[in-house]
Amino acid sequence: MDTMEKGRMLERLGFSSDDDLFSDVPNDVRTELNIGKGMSEMDAVHKIERMLSKNVTVRDMPCFMGMGAYSHYIPAAVDHITGISEFYTSYTPYQPEMSQGMLQALFEYQSVVCELTGMDAANSSMYDCSTALGEAARMCGRISKGKVFLIPGALSSERYAVLNNYLTGTGIRISTYGFDKDTGSLIPDDISSAVRRGDVCGIYTEIPNLFGCLDKNVASIKPLIGNVPLVMGVNPLCMSIVRSPGDMGADIAIGEGQPLGTRMGFGSPLLGMFACRQEHIRKMPGRIIGMTNDSDGNRAFCMTLQTREQHIRRSSATSNICTNEALTAVAAAVHVVTLGAEGMISVAKKNMERARTLMSLLSKVKGVEIVFKNTHFNEFPIRLSKDVATVNRELLKRGVMGGVPLKGHVRGMDDCMLIATTEMHSDDDHKRLVNGLREVL
Repeated sequence: MDTMEKGRMLERLGFSSDDDLFSDVPNDVRTELNIGKGMSEMDAVHKIERMLSKNVTVRDMPCFMGMGAYSHYIPAAVDHITGISEFYTSYTPYQPEMSQGMLQALFEYQSVVCELTGMDAANSSMYDCSTALGEAARMCGRISKGKVFLIPGALSSERYAVLNNYLTGTGIRISTYGFDKDTGSLIPDDISSAVRRGDVCGIYTEIPNLFGCLDKNVASIKPLIGNVPLVMGVNPLCMSIVRSPGDMGADIAIGEGQPLGTRMGFGSPLLGMFACRQEHIRKMPGRIIGMTNDSDGNRAFCMTLQTREQHIRRSSATSNICTNEALTAVAAAVHVVTLGAEGMISVAKKNMERARTLMSLLSKVKGVEIVFKNTHFNEFPIRLSKDVATVNRELLKRGVMGGVPLKGHVRGMDDCMLIATTEMHSDDDHKRLVNGLREVL
């Protein structure tokens, strides 16, 4: 921008200088932006493409990171349907007469979540599993009068941090229960002891857990805790081959829906799944889509139970969530419907098979120890004889993205890495990881 043009703009705004324009901004927070001269659209595109070419994706090299975000095959129908402009640009619909397509799609999503979790009702999504956990803990506080929320001692630090933020100011404290050092499974006695001490408002568990274990002890929790609400976190893909949370006595089910229809995307847009039993539905946060009849008796869809929400009850609302992940929720519904029951089961079994195959290969590598003797879904921890961060850097040089370091997530496991594998990994991908670890260790 030349000086004359800048002067005309300031004059039109009624200012004589830059300092006058920014007089309301304190000097100590002002920042000079040296963005350089402008460039043509073509030059800008070329510069951005050069910058983007430095990125490395799961298409460029095999990635064995998991802990909530996974690389799965997404049927072409998912991108095609979610790319329809009416879906792609839609926000939460407040005008049902104008938004029947989106409302129906979200209603179908809710139906899919209920089918997978064995719950009676689901909302039309939340931001991610971490925020869903935070909301579930607060919901337990509304259902029960206790002030302690029990969580696994093995929980991702990010999930713990979000939960802690959500409980700030509620008076609810976080307490943990342990896991068996040989199997990675939860210890039921830890939970029953905490409940006997009293003041527990809710208990959270995961299947698969942080270690990818399909923990058989989860099914034994509900008989131990009586009326204390049980929250169960799930991988929705895994739910096609294991007992549902509803079948195991859970009151609330949450999950990370990213494995259904959403790419990893450098951190990815995520999808928080949230469902509960019928008796708790009025205490559940988030948007709910209902099915009804219009004035002519035809089937119609609408927003329901809105009296719980911020735009009506303000500070007395059930929660402070103001939106939902509509597009990723539609993608998840399309993904599940496209695969069908048999397809979901087939993909889930394939994931378990890939994990067993990779575990067997890694168990033969000197310097690698399989940590737990248990049944895993598609991820598992390994203990390394060298520093995990160093190993990952060396693997990256060899064209392999290693697992997630457990340092900072689980006490006493600083020398461990969590390996995830899916149907997207070929035998050659497994060999690249195994050979890379042999070289590095």
